[in-house]
Amino acid sequence: MSRNQTIARSVGAFALAVALMAAPNTASAADLAHPAPIRGVLSSGGAYVLHEPAAWNGTVLVWSPGYGGGGQPSADAAPSQELLDWALDEGYALAGTSTLAGGWSVEDLQSDQRELVDVIEDGLGDADDVIAWGESMGGLTSAALMEAHPDVFDAALPLCGSVAGAVPMLNGALDGTFVFKELIAPDDDAMELVHVEDEPARQAAFAAAIERAQSTSEGRARLALAASVAQIPTWTQPDDERPGRHDIREQQEQLYAAFQWGVVSPRQPLEERAGGNFSWNTGVDYGRSLIHSGNARLVRELYREAGVSLRDDLGALARAERISADPRAVAYMRQNATPTGEISGPVLTVHQTGDTAPTAAQAGTYADRVRSAGAAPLLRQTFIDVPGHCGYADAQVAALLTALQTRLDTGRWGATTTAKALNASAERISADSGLDQGDDPFARYAPDRMLRPERGTDG
Repeated sequence: MSRNQTIARSVGAFALAVALMAAPNTASAADLAHPAPIRGVLSSGGAYVLHEPAAWNGTVLVWSPGYGGGGQPSADAAPSQELLDWALDEGYALAGTSTLAGGWSVEDLQSDQRELVDVIEDGLGDADDVIAWGESMGGLTSAALMEAHPDVFDAALPLCGSVAGAVPMLNGALDGTFVFKELIAPDDDAMELVHVEDEPARQAAFAAAIERAQSTSEGRARLALAASVAQIPTWTQPDDERPGRHDIREQQEQLYAAFQWGVVSPRQPLEERAGGNFSWNTGVDYGRSLIHSGNARLVRELYREAGVSLRDDLGALARAERISADPRAVAYMRQNATPTGEISGPVLTVHQTGDTAPTAAQAGTYADRVRSAGAAPLLRQTFIDVPGHCGYADAQVAALLTALQTRLDTGRWGATTTAKALNASAERISADSGLDQGDDPFARYAPDRMLRPERGTDG
């Protein structure tokens, strides 16, 4: 079957073919304006959008969105309109979906994105390469698609993704909220830890308790302990300067400012999807967690200033009743999604070192899993040494995409993913296209591992 015949099989894509055939013969494909996007609905009811370039380079970028509270937003295909326009000019076809239910939609996206690739190839013909990319939850989805559909997705570009997955991420959040509640407000029933019945009331109760804690030296010390076992970094606010190494007050302020967003993660909608509680802290030694958090000195100094016994607080935590998980809910979150690291194509990740949801420690744990699966040569990880969540400049994302495409074309990474090479690439792309290069360059960085890397109750 010819490519034009293939295009004719899709009613939406047929309009694209008509637009191209109507162009003057004297114009090259690169001179043509890009066809209008095609929008449609998948069998699940999720919306999709497809952008075809004037001259296709054979690669399709399949975009997965980040976490949303619910409802069906418009389907997007890139982080920004400027980056989408650049990718089209480079010859990429781009597509994206938004699930019908919204929220923690990893399960829906894994099936929707598989169907979307069929829709794309029905309209455009077989792709040379299919790249999964997305932000935050969409970054996790991109990594998960590489494992769920290795015959469909050739590579992945997770941006600020929770690539180590839902289970360890939410266990870390449970650790932080558990320590905070036990030491600050153990009798406040509105501060639900698991089996959440009223998420807005839970969020409000934690917010009020956090403010009360921050108003006293004892509360600030205990808040720092809770944030540390959740692995919140000590530079989290994009508008603030990096705290000095010995500036314990400013470091504590950074932990406080990020605690609600980074630790008190919404649980009720996730528990509803999973059919129960998927987090546990049985067997966790919070004294050991503090030692390995990197913040032990900071917490000890804050406790010393407050005149509170850290030993007594850790003893109280050791005696506190632990929380067990529902194995069926854990199994759901392992599948939707907590990646194993068993990849068969290249994956290129990027994180900001001061991100809190997810933390950069997710990258370290994902690398461990990929290495254990024998796939380390397929993975490269990059970092920007600043706080924030998904705050990359368009030229930086374009540089990452260029490096990943080079890996697909040549079969080798070479030096393309070093900080020096990526910064040079972003500078060239910005000069050529006008894309924003940003003020914060790629940097060399060795991420920590998650304190709770386990994928299930059996580890």
